[in-house]
Amino acid sequence: MSIWAALAGGFVGTLVLTTGLRAANTFNVTRIDLPFLLGTAFTSDRTRAKALGYGAHFVNGLIFALLYYAVFAALDYSSWWLGTAFGLVHGLFAATALVNILLPLVHPRMGSPQTSAPDVALLEPPGFLMLNYGRGTPIVTLAAHLAYGTIVGGFIAWPS
Repeated sequence: MSIWAALAGGFVGTLVLTTGLRAANTFNVTRIDLPFLLGTAFTSDRTRAKALGYGAHFVNGLIFALLYYAVFAALDYSSWWLGTAFGLVHGLFAATALVNILLPLVHPRMGSPQTSAPDVALLEPPGFLMLNYGRGTPIVTLAAHLAYGTIVGGFIAWPS
């Protein structure tokens, strides 16, 4: 169990998670684009928003991997299946509290259920389980986070 394994797992896990979400978006399973949502918090330029969003998403993936590592170290145990359980909690947190409640509070270009008609928001609020971005969004988001957790847990548990 090492921090380097956590960072490597976080990078690979974020790569898989982001690719899965992007593929689901391309195949019209969901309209969610988490990197774009993150990037538009920093700029209204769509191209720059995507670039900044992907960078921010990867940094967040590494930070979450370090959080997983901290919990594994506190438990003095790590495994891929425990990482999957963390991914489940992580995905549920992302789909309910993080993107639904917290992100609209701090995102300068995202509307909210209280946004009035004269206020023009650039982005629709995700809604509970991000259902405003399509009925397939909760399933895709949860599956991507389960994969992320499994990968991070597997990397951290890898014998050194």
